[in-house]
Amino acid sequence: MPAPFRTLAAVALLAGLLALPSKAAEVRVYDLPAGSQPHDVAPAPDGTVWYTAQRQGALGILDPATGQARHVPLGQGSAPHGVIAGPDGAAWITDGGLNAIVRWDPKSGKIDTWRLPESTGYANLNTAAFDGAGTLWFTGQNGVYGRLEPRSGALEVFRAPKGRGPYGITATPDGTVYYASLAGSHIARIDGASGKATVIEPPTAGQGARRVWSDSKGNVWISEWNSGQLTRYTPAGNAWKSWKLPGDTPRAYAVYVDDRDAVWVSDFGANATLRFDPASESFTAFPGSKPGANVRQILGRPGEVWLPESGADRLMVVRTAPAG
Repeated sequence: MPAPFRTLAAVALLAGLLALPSKAAEVRVYDLPAGSQPHDVAPAPDGTVWYTAQRQGALGILDPATGQARHVPLGQGSAPHGVIAGPDGAAWITDGGLNAIVRWDPKSGKIDTWRLPESTGYANLNTAAFDGAGTLWFTGQNGVYGRLEPRSGALEVFRAPKGRGPYGITATPDGTVYYASLAGSHIARIDGASGKATVIEPPTAGQGARRVWSDSKGNVWISEWNSGQLTRYTPAGNAWKSWKLPGDTPRAYAVYVDDRDAVWVSDFGANATLRFDPASESFTAFPGSKPGANVRQILGRPGEVWLPESGADRLMVVRTAPAG
């Protein structure tokens, strides 16, 4: 049986187009229970790491200190997609199988479930983010987005202005929420008061905007699945800039901005996760731990970037010095 984790080489050059890192970064891989197929990941406030075991209908909990993982079943028919740590310290999960938002309290082990109204139909729930007021916003690929007020439990669903596609979602430092539409190839800004979404069209047509993340300045970074680009949208000035990922057939899936404002993007085409430095406009590659690792989401905390390898039943962490 393999050890719970193993150390990998931190850096690889990709087709001669990637920059060498200024400092070596520690990369470590943790094996998960067979069949976990981790989809999304979220570092937890207590130092553990949560992940969605989508095919097993469970929330996974990894203890990085021991390499041990356990699963918490979320209910009959569960198929969790996204997980984030809420301001209350709980795990908030978008569960496509249950067509519901699920909350797991790590202190009590209690599970709360808010099912979408029957009139919504199957939403194909994707990801979620909290805005500046503590409201949870979420996306559904079948053409919806919505909000949940944790204090009252009030849940409201909105029809996306251009139909199918809402996928990744993020909140900027001032609390403004944006989502990406994969099928619609655009991003949208949500008005927190009315719930109205305003479509913002990227300059590249049919790009397949998959996920979004904000940096510390409020810029919105977009991973474009169809075009293989990493794109930055600057709301102040309505400005755009794009960078093609290295290689012949890049497929940009997930995007995340760390505490140093470095941008991380997973590339299915290269079987790697790339760190992009906006200042030098250079990429550094961190290869998957095995072929077809398929990192579907990226999330971190200061000094750590966590990558769920859905095709390998593993979590990978890249540890770098935190800002400051």
